[in-house]
Amino acid sequence: MTGQQIEKIRGVNLGNWLVLEKWMNPAMFEGTTAADEYYLPQHLSPEVYAERIRRHRAEYITERDFVTIRSMGLNAVRIPVPYFIFGDRKPFIGCIEELDNAFDWAERWGLKILIDLHTAPLSQNGFDNGGICGVCRFFQEPGEIEFVMTVLERLAKRYKDRQALWGIELLNEPIPQEMWIRTRVPERYIPVDPELAKGSRGYQEEEVKNFYLAAYDRIRPILPADKYIVIHDGFDLSIWDDFMREEKYYGVVLDTHQYLMSAEEMGCSHSLKGYLKFIEEKYGGDMERLQQYFPIVCGEWCLSNSLSREAATQEEADAIYRALDRAQRAAWDRGSGYFYWSYKLLIDTVHDCPGSGRESWDLGRCVDEGWFARETAAE
Repeated sequence: MTGQQIEKIRGVNLGNWLVLEKWMNPAMFEGTTAADEYYLPQHLSPEVYAERIRRHRAEYITERDFVTIRSMGLNAVRIPVPYFIFGDRKPFIGCIEELDNAFDWAERWGLKILIDLHTAPLSQNGFDNGGICGVCRFFQEPGEIEFVMTVLERLAKRYKDRQALWGIELLNEPIPQEMWIRTRVPERYIPVDPELAKGSRGYQEEEVKNFYLAAYDRIRPILPADKYIVIHDGFDLSIWDDFMREEKYYGVVLDTHQYLMSAEEMGCSHSLKGYLKFIEEKYGGDMERLQQYFPIVCGEWCLSNSLSREAATQEEADAIYRALDRAQRAAWDRGSGYFYWSYKLLIDTVHDCPGSGRESWDLGRCVDEGWFARETAAE
């Protein structure tokens, strides 16, 4: 397979809808000490848990949000879903009906959907957004790998003929061993059960590549040729140049996630000039280079950065956000587009986290503040 041209994606993630993230909506975790979705049902009675989940899913995203997203000039949504989406991993409650609704709404309002398998049993990264903190054993569990293959197959069969289906992302953010050690994941995301976490580690390169090859073989025969299979770069863009080069592989898109906070950790200076140079040379350069091999999208990014939080005035912060919006979107267009993270948050930035900059993770807020310029047209 060689790089191909595809319609530019202008999209947004529907984060925290079907996969919970505590920081995006702390009220879901009220009355518990649970830090992630795995432990939430252990801290609530089955009745309270079921009602809390039901209400959240019914109210957090509705048809009206699809209308709003389209009005922003966007043409796609990336929907994170859990491995228990079909309701077959108790005590978790499935959410396939909600995804069905999303397809109806998307088709009514002219949006495409990327289904993103955001979590895996025993986790592929140990993050809170991976479902369970400090545990990362998915690639060591053949039975769980097979289970995930069946989930991907069922999703492919259910939505293969839907007009709104853009693609299926095989697995969100698997973490490499080097990053597992360097970022000290078990210290940042402390596991509740040390026994369950025993043996946790990041993936070895052949593990994630073998998973992608096997998953491709399972769902490519199901999906029509115009539906994409999306692979995440596993936080390492350097290992994909020679991957899936054989003729049998087609319709594959590479997803990379790029946040300015990570750029800062890589040495990007906390200055507008420094950010813009990094975005142009690193982000744009990587997108252009990988586009030779795969269509590449930035599946997660946002405007959050340290410089805006340190600005002397709101006007100065506003100008920084607007400049970084223009620069980052120009970089993603050197590839095949983007999905912003995320569409909305349910947090009180005035009282609960003043000065945190978390409002810049909320696309609706960014549009309202004038930081994110509405797309003039969804291609």
